[in-house]
Amino acid sequence: MLDHKRILIAAGGTGGHINPALSVAGYIKEKNPDAEIVFVGTAEKMEATLVPEAGYELKTIEISGFYRSFKWEDIKHNLGTLSKLLKSSFQAKKIIKEFKPDLVIGFGGYVSGPVLRMAAKMKIPTAVHEQNAYPGVTNKTLAKRVDRVMLTSEKAADRMQCKNPPVVTGLPVRGDLLNSDRDKAKEELGLGGKPLVLSMGGSLGARPINEAVFGMLAKKKDDNDCVFMHAVGKNAGSFVQDYAEKGVDFSGAENIRIYEYIDIPKCLPAADLVICRSGASTLSELQALGKASILIPSPYVAENHQYHNAMALVDKGAAFIIEEKDLNADSLTEKVNELLADRELLEQTGKNAAAMAVTDARERIYDALCELV
Repeated sequence: MLDHKRILIAAGGTGGHINPALSVAGYIKEKNPDAEIVFVGTAEKMEATLVPEAGYELKTIEISGFYRSFKWEDIKHNLGTLSKLLKSSFQAKKIIKEFKPDLVIGFGGYVSGPVLRMAAKMKIPTAVHEQNAYPGVTNKTLAKRVDRVMLTSEKAADRMQCKNPPVVTGLPVRGDLLNSDRDKAKEELGLGGKPLVLSMGGSLGARPINEAVFGMLAKKKDDNDCVFMHAVGKNAGSFVQDYAEKGVDFSGAENIRIYEYIDIPKCLPAADLVICRSGASTLSELQALGKASILIPSPYVAENHQYHNAMALVDKGAAFIIEEKDLNADSLTEKVNELLADRELLEQTGKNAAAMAVTDARERIYDALCELV
């Protein structure tokens, strides 16, 4: 039990690090209302908004990552990062001394490094959670020092040297998805019994995915046997208008729905096929709902970890992959047509994804943390 315990959580940079941390923090408070939880992050990343909105105190340190380039601008950035690295250790020590935590947990991002290193040095029980099948540099380094390493994918264990045996906990999935009803979702979207192909490139959008999907939709414009729903993302700008000016206008197509943003809890349960990136949180949601997917890993992330995330599913027949270098309207259309024509393959792929799901990740993480204190 974590009653009356002081818990410090380090997480930052992206929603993939912050949202699982918030989910676990919420579960800890459900089980132990007297537990005191404080977050550590940076003042300029997503945690600066998400953590206070969730009702938790956020203490900040200055930290950034290194650029892998010898351009003068990147060298200057890296010199600044070195300076921040030294400063962040003192900031982390000050926060730990003032808060006096009984347990320190890292959920990834550069901010986890100095906080967990200092906590381990000060002999405070420590744990980290790794979301990806290919661990990030920060967690790979911390694994040698912390008391417990928790993994989303068992494949990550082969790429880490852990002080103690790691435990596979999975990644928390939001409750509104776990409790969703597929038939009700289809009815609310007015699909009329037609299959739904849902596509997206993340909240900000991804131009290669937008271009391939729009090219596919141009070919499928008159295909009324299926409904296509696509999110262009916040950074898409005039993407839809640009295509309309080229003569590709979807405004009158009843089977095509284009949005800037898609309400995932509302739309994902209704999908028969999903086209998306392969971030850890996204994959956990696909598995939890048993969705067949065509994964397009982002090649712009550290250690190419989205590719390794995707292959963890592909190797078990739980998804298909098109790498961005091979992505275009033709390759995407071919794969979508193949799957829509083979309902048995589509359904079996979804079942394979569901077999990989861990729907009690919060409970597993909680149990692992209780063992430490």
